[in-house]
Amino acid sequence: MDNFIIWPTNPAVSIFLIIVIAIPVLYGARPAMHNLLRAVFRSISNPLRLGSHWLFKAAEELHRRNKMVLLARGRSEISQGIVKEFDRVTNLVQRDLHGYPALQRKLMDEITRIEEEFKKCGEVPPPPPEWTKAVAAIAKIKPSGDGLVEKILDDIRNSIDKIYDKVVAEYRKSYEQRHNILKGFLPFWRSVDQTLNRVDKNLTGLTDSAAKIDEQMEKYAQINANTEKAEHTLASSATILFVISLLVMLIAAGGAFVNFWLIERPMEAMVGGSEYIYGNLQASYLAAMVIIFFETLMGLFLMESLGYTHLFPLNGINNKMRRWMVLISFTILLVLAGVEVALAVMRDLIVAADVALKQELASGTIAKVAVNTWALNIPKAAQMILGFTLPFALAFVAIPLEYLIHSGRSVFGVLLVLSIRVLGFATRFLSSLARQVGKGIEHLYDAVIFLPLIIERLLVNRGLSAIGKKSDNSGMRAFSKRAAGEHIL
Repeated sequence: MDNFIIWPTNPAVSIFLIIVIAIPVLYGARPAMHNLLRAVFRSISNPLRLGSHWLFKAAEELHRRNKMVLLARGRSEISQGIVKEFDRVTNLVQRDLHGYPALQRKLMDEITRIEEEFKKCGEVPPPPPEWTKAVAAIAKIKPSGDGLVEKILDDIRNSIDKIYDKVVAEYRKSYEQRHNILKGFLPFWRSVDQTLNRVDKNLTGLTDSAAKIDEQMEKYAQINANTEKAEHTLASSATILFVISLLVMLIAAGGAFVNFWLIERPMEAMVGGSEYIYGNLQASYLAAMVIIFFETLMGLFLMESLGYTHLFPLNGINNKMRRWMVLISFTILLVLAGVEVALAVMRDLIVAADVALKQELASGTIAKVAVNTWALNIPKAAQMILGFTLPFALAFVAIPLEYLIHSGRSVFGVLLVLSIRVLGFATRFLSSLARQVGKGIEHLYDAVIFLPLIIERLLVNRGLSAIGKKSDNSGMRAFSKRAAGEHIL
């Protein structure tokens, strides 16, 4: 710094002289410095701007692909739902409504028979015979005390009583038959009522299925139309499904953790506790994890064979092969559950032996074996139950795993698009910031050489004003000549 001091005894004057000398130099280099600053900051701003443009294009392309995947997944799920509803309707028709024509014919025949029987019930009794008029005429004969007449009248009365009793008995029998016919209608009407209720229930089920099919078809139409409503609905559904599946997987991970520590101790006794695979990773840890992963794998194949999950393309396998896969997977899973039960019993024995050894080392005498009571068997029973049930519980991990994979594709795609857009905004912001910083440095450079710029501006303004006055004077002279009638060439 001292080398630039012109007058060592007076630094202020030296600095002033340096400034006076530097300002004209900086003024002369002003266009070149402005071009240099623009080139430097443009070389920073333009790549950032191009990077931002590329990031936004990549985000749009990724969003389009995510939308295609989301709509395809939703279309597949809705198609499966529609197929299931149609299968349900087909089964309902084949099971409950296939005999409806026969039932209708039976109902029509029974109704015809009932009408005939009802007509029989409504028949009027026949009119009284003609001899009743003769009896009425005889009844008008006055008693004369003649024994022959009285005997004839007694015979007629007895005959009439017998005929009356016979007629009454016949009518009672006829009405009893009519009542029996009407009583026989009751079971038929009850069966008809039950049949119609069952048919109504089946038709109601068909109506509900038709409503579900209409709803699914409406969703399918919205998906085919690529509407924003369908996209938002599927995205929100995938997010909710991802969160639920993740929670279930975390619970399953907790069960796997418990299962690991349940079988790790006996596996240590089996494979050796001093054996290490890599670093601090013991062989017993790896053996226990292999058993747990193998149980999960068998559960995955079991769910795939049963058709509850579709992680693998098993559509080309026939039903016989599927049954064999179910049997083999379940057998292996059952064997592994039995192995874990044995390991749980072995763990309890190892823990009891360790406790007895510690007591022996602490007291210096041989510890007595604890009496086998029901209270001491509770932990052993609990370990055995856990060892048998946890493998089957882990088998159901395949279901939330499938939903986690399918929904995670959409969720992570949305998060990736959001991250790329944020990065694009950041690069565009940095590009604008670099451009503005370059302009600020240019203005700062001009602020340093403000005095020559002021002088330049004054000179330019004076020259412009002089040119303006000259043009005004020439215009006035031309106007005066026109006013005098002279021609200006």
